[in-house]
Amino acid sequence: MEENGNLPVIETIDLGGAPDLSIWGLILQADIVVQIVMAMLLLASLWSWAIIFNKIGRYRKVREQADAFEDEFWSGRSLEELNDRIQGRADHPMALLFVAAMREWQRSVGKTRSATSGARLQERIAQVMRVTLNREVEALERHLGFLATVGSTAPFIGLFGTVWGIMNSFQSIAASADTSLAVVAPGIAEALFATALGLLAAIPAVVGYNKFANDMSRYAGRLEGFVDEFTTILSRQIDEEAA
Repeated sequence: MEENGNLPVIETIDLGGAPDLSIWGLILQADIVVQIVMAMLLLASLWSWAIIFNKIGRYRKVREQADAFEDEFWSGRSLEELNDRIQGRADHPMALLFVAAMREWQRSVGKTRSATSGARLQERIAQVMRVTLNREVEALERHLGFLATVGSTAPFIGLFGTVWGIMNSFQSIAASADTSLAVVAPGIAEALFATALGLLAAIPAVVGYNKFANDMSRYAGRLEGFVDEFTTILSRQIDEEAA
């Protein structure tokens, strides 16, 4: 401090700029390992949301298509007429089940069938529908495993980034022999941010997976019910023809 006349002059000391604790600043200032963790979690979160929005639209569409198809199926129209109308244009699981069964049925049209051959035909139709059912359910469940993986692993990946950030904070304390907030704040902030990103990725993934798993369970049960009903209808016709 110097005196200028009667007034003291205070010399200012530049202590350096305050650490940038904004989200973008935390990302840029973080250790390379923490940056990789953050990038992985951000990508996982974005891909999870893309899957969630896709599944919401897809499942709503197949339910509406199934409602419309069942209304037409039980309207009293003949199976052959319905098959001729939708064959080649079936674009949802229930219609594909119907077309697959009718294709196997029509292969035996005009053939003389005994009780034994009729029983074998019933088995073939049931097998064809089961194979089609499994294929369509598997297609609808595609990418759900990714949601389950993100939901179960993202918190631990974020925790790894947290531990690494706290380690950097302790190293900064050891290097500077200073325990002030300015020294430890950046490392702790990036550590907590990695934890937040892990939860940000995991929570929607878990909620989405549980919802879609329940939706798929109900829809798969609906398809299985249709398989049983349609198989019974065809079995009755086969028995009538064989009699």
